Amino acid sequence: MTAKAQACPCGSGKNYAACCGRFIEEGMVPQSAEELMRSRYSAYVVKNEDYLKATWHATTRPSEPVLQDDGGKWLGLEVRRHVPAGDSATVEFVARYKMAGRAHRMHEISNFVREDGRWYYVDGSFPITK
Repeated sequence: MTAKAQACPCGSGKNYAACCGRFIEEGMVPQSAEELMRSRYSAYVVKNEDYLKATWHATTRPSEPVLQDDGGKWLGLEVRRHVPAGDSATVEFVARYKMAGRAHRMHEISNFVREDGRWYYVDGSFPITK
């Protein structure tokens, strides 16, 4: 992302530098699982592999690259709920993307854990929608 004054991809309504950019580019620490989830979505948009790996819990972090050059484009994020529970939390969200000219939705309930004052993405499940 070249212009720091651009809107943040996470849909917060803030500019990138004041929102997720402060975590991805400046190394600040998200204070909630929702902030981490939003910043991870933004890291997918701006293609920052290092940030994604650094915020993935060591027990579930993949060894292979996370980002794929598959021509996909992220289109938007809707956070449905954030449920903190001490040093763990869940965040339910829907991310929209386009691949090969077709629009798609990814609905996930993500699990996070806080260790030594930092939140980490652990894993997620994909609810069946009817």
